[in-house]
Amino acid sequence: MTTFIQLHLLTAYAPSNLNRDDTGRPKTAIMGGYERLRVSSQSLKRAWRTSEVFESALSEHTGKRTRLLGPITYRALIAAGMKDKLAKEVTQKIVDQFGKRKSESKEKNETENLETEQIVHISHHEQALINQLIATLAEENREPTSEELKLLRNESMSVDIALFGRMLASSPEFNIEAACQVAHALGVSAVTVEDDFFTAVDDLQSNEESGSAHMGETAFASALFYGYICINRDQLLESLNGDEALVQKTLRALTETALTVSPNGKQNSFASRAYASYVLAERGTRQPRALSVAFFKPVFPQDQLGQAIEVLQQQRDKFDAVYGKCAETACELNVDQGEGSLSAILDFVSQ
Repeated sequence: MTTFIQLHLLTAYAPSNLNRDDTGRPKTAIMGGYERLRVSSQSLKRAWRTSEVFESALSEHTGKRTRLLGPITYRALIAAGMKDKLAKEVTQKIVDQFGKRKSESKEKNETENLETEQIVHISHHEQALINQLIATLAEENREPTSEELKLLRNESMSVDIALFGRMLASSPEFNIEAACQVAHALGVSAVTVEDDFFTAVDDLQSNEESGSAHMGETAFASALFYGYICINRDQLLESLNGDEALVQKTLRALTETALTVSPNGKQNSFASRAYASYVLAERGTRQPRALSVAFFKPVFPQDQLGQAIEVLQQQRDKFDAVYGKCAETACELNVDQGEGSLSAILDFVSQ
């Protein structure tokens, strides 16, 4: 039977702009007939996997997402002494293993045609194989063989690929099913996005001169967010080739980042750093379920955190009463009541 780990988080943010839309305003969504502040799952996952917490715990087991494999490979070959024409031919053959290259265009710079059309996620092991091949080909001044070009791997998978998946349209046999599903974080209450008008003064402007050197506007809002993460532990173990120690380390690192790392949007303007105020961690073999329905009716401002915790726990109990217990075991952290601890949550999820 499949083991699922579910994390339900409540995280409060003061006025901020954590995740912007195409106009620069905070992202929102309508839920229960009310506009809510929103942080996309893509924004959350990038903040987590590029964080110092994640990097320090798993630096030797993380990959890179990039379109620049070609230009980087080409420059490495040139730096190693390979001639331009051969370096480009070698680079094209290597890049073609990972994705479709941009179409040829005379207007592009010398390396832009070596970029992939889409971002590709390259595991740490695959990058090591590329580096080794570059060194060999540069030393021997030749093109790679068909056998040497088999760079894609399903073994020695990077933890971020194992968690969040990988899709390679040109090589679907090397696609990786995501072991971790992340919901968009949504405010538990209705929100009004506000605008901040600001000016900047020229420090060298004389006292006789009036006016500002720059004027602008930025949008912001505040919310208590409900976040939900579901991890298929068995899928993670399979993708990491049965390495139980690495699975435990990955689960601890992911959970700690989810509880303590904030998205990067407008941090210099708002210092939007926050830790989760409440965490419900669950583990079991039954079909998972989010508890977002608890907040279709907005939680209003008075004692918002306390009310949000209460309605979240009530929703869990209602589901359990009707469907039976979803999780065999659970662990809670409640900052509002001073109960639980980060270490206890990390020990629980990594069991």
